[in-house]
Amino acid sequence: MFLALRDLSFAKGRFALMGMVIALMAVLGVILTGLASGLTGAGISGLRALPSTHMAFEASATGDLFSRSTVSLGDVTAYQGAKGVQAAAPLGNQLTHGVIASGANKGKQVDLAVFGVDPASFLNPAPKTGAGLVAGENGILISKEIANEGISIGDVITIDRIGLPLKVIGTVGSESFGHVGVVYAPLGAWQQIHYGLPGDLPAEARQQATAIALKLAGGADVSAIDSRLNLTTVTQKATYNASPGYQAESSTMTMIQSFLYVISALVVGAFFTVWTVQRKPEIALLKALGGSSSYILRDALAQVLTVLIGATALGTAVGWGLGLAMPDTMPFALDASKVALASGLLIVLGVLGAAGAVRRITSIDPLTALGAQR
Repeated sequence: MFLALRDLSFAKGRFALMGMVIALMAVLGVILTGLASGLTGAGISGLRALPSTHMAFEASATGDLFSRSTVSLGDVTAYQGAKGVQAAAPLGNQLTHGVIASGANKGKQVDLAVFGVDPASFLNPAPKTGAGLVAGENGILISKEIANEGISIGDVITIDRIGLPLKVIGTVGSESFGHVGVVYAPLGAWQQIHYGLPGDLPAEARQQATAIALKLAGGADVSAIDSRLNLTTVTQKATYNASPGYQAESSTMTMIQSFLYVISALVVGAFFTVWTVQRKPEIALLKALGGSSSYILRDALAQVLTVLIGATALGTAVGWGLGLAMPDTMPFALDASKVALASGLLIVLGVLGAAGAVRRITSIDPLTALGAQR
């Protein structure tokens, strides 16, 4: 490290400039990671919060499963009690909008992602405040996103078109689906919203749901039941792509982050290529004095690591601070493990980019120090 530290001290201006560029890339890496996590949460946090492991959909439904699938409540009993099935319950899903009918924000329109659940099933969420769902009533639990619209316990939301009043009786956590705040409602209320019919629904409509939520033990096989009922069971994670915009957002953010890492490797490699060329006479002199290529190469890589680790740590700290200052309205979430992974990738790819540059050290002829080029 002797030569590396002397270089850093001698050319501190150039290394400070390079360190600033790397730190800015680290800041950008943290911001992009936070945005990716925030967008993911805004799209699927409601699905993540469900205590199920799998979901059974109509076999003919593809792509947007939640809007194309319809299952019968009678099919739920076929899964209940089957080997490896710990729990099964119907789940309704519907994006809709309503109007606040009471309270301080009366008349304001709100978007809702309604999750219809059987209050007697394992899907019934425990409220953070207020009371829980009751079968046969139109009381609902609202997420933090809905509460931020100025809605509180006791307020009434009227669903457009059918004029169905839903009274807020409790709240849950920060859960959303397709960037819309989640509302938990009894399955009967969801059926009314889904079919959009005022008054009493036909008996057949009262026997429908979007999917069957399952809690399966490890290794459980329900393919025989699926085949008999013409349903398809998928893991809960596989349903994330059915959330509106989730797949497009995830792939876009992944592509942007990938470009950032590639650019960082190229920038670091370009800097150390120029630096190695500028130091060619000094490196040749060291070799002429008996310094081995491996020693000088290790010294150069130590220099690269010093700059990368220091600048990345600084940039990550600044990015984390900026992330904490983000407004609540922005879909941004800091995840320590993901930020650490992003910073680690920046360092690793930076080293790989610089390795190609400092490798030129092995080809420098010590006779250059004696004026062999002349």
